[in-house]
Amino acid sequence: MLKCFKKISKKETGVFAAGLLFGTAGIKLLSSKDAKKFYTNCTAAVLRAKECVLKTATTIQENAEDIYAEAQQINEDRAAKDAEEYTDVEDVETAAEAEEAETAAEENEAE
Repeated sequence: MLKCFKKISKKETGVFAAGLLFGTAGIKLLSSKDAKKFYTNCTAAVLRAKECVLKTATTIQENAEDIYAEAQQINEDRAAKDAEEYTDVEDVETAAEAEEAETAAEENEAE
């Protein structure tokens, strides 16, 4: 029976006992009032950071919507201007064609 006690290493037993003691002390430490206060403060800081991030994201989203609306308005204005210029060009071409036709008609009458 003493032979099995000889196989037990004092170093390994010491490491096991230290781990057991550290684990027990760690549980006591992690469940103490000071630890709870620390966890509460850390959680509060995370919630404040979340609130700040959400506020920034909302501001960015609102700015993006404004930019999009302004870009659409610019494109609509440009399209209206292009349509107006196209209409003016057609009017000029139509007037030139009408004048040519009138000139040709006068020449035909003169002959």
